[in-house]
Amino acid sequence: MAKKRRPQTKAAAAPQRAQRTDGEIPVVGAREPCPCGSGRRYKACHGRAAAHAATELVRRPFEGLPGECDWVAMRELVPAATAPLTLRDGLPADVPSVSLATVLPLAWPALRRDDGSVLVALQNDTATGDLSRDLADVLLRSLQAEPGSPVPARRTGADGPRLQDLLDPGAPLEPTVHEGFEFWLSSAEQATGEVAASLERANEAAIPTVRLSGVEAAYWCQVPDKNHLRWVMPHAEDRLVDALARLHAAGVSGLGEGTRLVGSFRAHGLLVPVWDLPSGMTAEECEKPAAVFAERLAEALSSTAPLTAEERRARNGLTNRQVTLN
Repeated sequence: MAKKRRPQTKAAAAPQRAQRTDGEIPVVGAREPCPCGSGRRYKACHGRAAAHAATELVRRPFEGLPGECDWVAMRELVPAATAPLTLRDGLPADVPSVSLATVLPLAWPALRRDDGSVLVALQNDTATGDLSRDLADVLLRSLQAEPGSPVPARRTGADGPRLQDLLDPGAPLEPTVHEGFEFWLSSAEQATGEVAASLERANEAAIPTVRLSGVEAAYWCQVPDKNHLRWVMPHAEDRLVDALARLHAAGVSGLGEGTRLVGSFRAHGLLVPVWDLPSGMTAEECEKPAAVFAERLAEALSSTAPLTAEERRARNGLTNRQVTLN
């Protein structure tokens, strides 16, 4: 039996126009007619090439940046945080400061404040597989934006600079975790309309989070039934899992009474072990156990002995509970 013909869309039914060959094809909405004149939608014509121009996934987009683990944490773990950024070539005279932010109102990629300072959002979806290149493009455009205006999203070219090209490699990343998103505005009381509504929704959804001060990139968070510690670690995955397995088999992988190493997840090429904590255990009470655990882990990482049978079982248990965020 012959298949029924699908109804033609307006684009398909329209007469074919001569295709554009003079220069680049401008980017339009995915469902709009392609500017080349083919009569097809942009996403099915030149948009297909644009969407795949730089889609090769970069597994560790923040590799080589100071504070790589905190970059990952701000991207995946922390609801509300900011961190100053230092550019290799300094700032333009009319830009007093540039800061990284977890998110911005209405999912803006970046915001140029009225005073000329810049906030660049880290948790936005991006169009390519290289998050570093996409963020570098947003950063450069934000420096040229008019004060008091957001920076719109756009597709990033495959040959643009990356964050590693723009940021000072000697300047550490120093995140500040906030209870809410009032950092969006110089005065939160001035928020009106969509921005005020976005601020209210964001504050209601924010999970209380604290960055530990004694170890790198470890973040305590509070959820209704229990608390967690999520710790982004820079070590090679196989070596780190072996070390965690040694500690787990020895019964010393926890952070004190009532705590438990429950597994880990991968994020941007790094492993993030996760501990369940008693609901009454505060971030401050995690500081000393985390520092002690860091010493045990360093010792386990230095071991080159083959894993014992019990350690291999512990390793299998840990790897079976791993997930990958990206």
